[in-house]
Amino acid sequence: MNFDWHQPAALLLSLFSLFTATHAILHKRDPRAGFGWVVTCLVFLGVGPVLYWIFGINRVRTHAQKLYRLGYWSHKTETGRGKRGFRPPAGPSFHSGVYDGILKVSDRVNRHALTVGNKIEILHNGEKAYPAMLEAIQKARKFICLCTYIFDSDPTGEAFVKALAQARKRGVQVWVMVDAFGERYSRPRISRLLGQEGIPAVRFLPLAFSIHSLHFNLRNHRKILVVDGKTGFTGGMNIRDRHCTGKTEADKAVSDVHFKVEGPVVLELQEVFLEDWYFATRQSLPWLAPSPSRLPGKSVCRAVSGGPNEDFEKINWLLLGALSWAKHRIRIMTPYFVPDRVMIYALNTAALRGVDIEVILPEKNNLPFVAWAGRALLWEMLQNGIKFYCQPPPFSHAKLFMADEAYALIGSSNWDARSFRLNFELDLEVYDPDVTRKLSSHFDHIRSQSKPITLKDVQRDPLVIRFRNSFFKLFSPYL
Repeated sequence: MNFDWHQPAALLLSLFSLFTATHAILHKRDPRAGFGWVVTCLVFLGVGPVLYWIFGINRVRTHAQKLYRLGYWSHKTETGRGKRGFRPPAGPSFHSGVYDGILKVSDRVNRHALTVGNKIEILHNGEKAYPAMLEAIQKARKFICLCTYIFDSDPTGEAFVKALAQARKRGVQVWVMVDAFGERYSRPRISRLLGQEGIPAVRFLPLAFSIHSLHFNLRNHRKILVVDGKTGFTGGMNIRDRHCTGKTEADKAVSDVHFKVEGPVVLELQEVFLEDWYFATRQSLPWLAPSPSRLPGKSVCRAVSGGPNEDFEKINWLLLGALSWAKHRIRIMTPYFVPDRVMIYALNTAALRGVDIEVILPEKNNLPFVAWAGRALLWEMLQNGIKFYCQPPPFSHAKLFMADEAYALIGSSNWDARSFRLNFELDLEVYDPDVTRKLSSHFDHIRSQSKPITLKDVQRDPLVIRFRNSFFKLFSPYL
């Protein structure tokens, strides 16, 4: 008598699918995501649960929270004194309560403290940013920490490798971290060139055949350069030729805005780098930065490290807080604009309160399917008075948020689910009307060259285009 193994196999698959669906119900905070996984598990027996355990579990958050509990990421730095050590600077903005609303939100969701006495320098494109970064590397005396998403092995990348190698020969300690996915944009991979120069370089979340290393969708999108704990750089700019717009063909060039920072907030940038280095290597680097001996500027700043390892979706909460706090004007510049329903409601509510909201998007996107999904969302914001503009080429990669000519959030985050929930991001809060006005002036200049997007423009899209856009909108949580 032959044993029929089909029935017990089907029973095991059914139990496995039921168990996995139960796990999704208990642990997924987003009901839409939870419902989607439940349907997938119950309809596609066997396959659905396997996909869930590979893609649906945030192992990064679980593992990172364990490390926090064990104290691995506790660095005794000046920023570790907490928010109680913050003394607001002289001036009307802080003492008149202008920032009270956004400060309350920011203090609750951030683990870094506000710092006073910082200096922010705005650097446009690679023509301004790269020489300043290379000069800082050349002046390094103690250490250099560099983290970036894309680090191409083109002439720009080679110039950075050369400068880092020379610094190492001078006795400077150099550490470089590149996202494992981002370094695949060029060949040979930059980690190989760095290794040839003896520069310690690690890849963040490389793909490995381990249940703890299945991080297909998680990327370190941060851009951090810290030199001697005194000078730092951050923003949206990667290291590649394409950011030098004057030397690159228009259809390949990428414009962007980067920032040179000096002052106590540089220590927070370094702290984020040390955490990421430990996360990637399980090695704790020494804290070499001295306490700042001078305050070079008057900007009040705070580093905002968002990522799947954090308890809060910080960037999301900060933007929601700023949208509810702003009274007059909000300006947004981003390459990828695919907000979720909550963010759309917040934008619309702010507009209905009378806040003037303007958003500049690229006319031609390097990720067209993201632009298609975003365009399918524009109509409901346009009808509530939010203004959208298309910036002509070169493709704009800048990420700027300004509110009421007084507050700015600058850094690596885009307006999409990837930045809000999946990527490791690094932004700076800047409480400085002077910096915000300079960024707004840049915004005005770009807007004057851009084409408005009207509600009629979106409604006139052919049916096939609207269907395409709406189809990709369905995948907006995963783009």
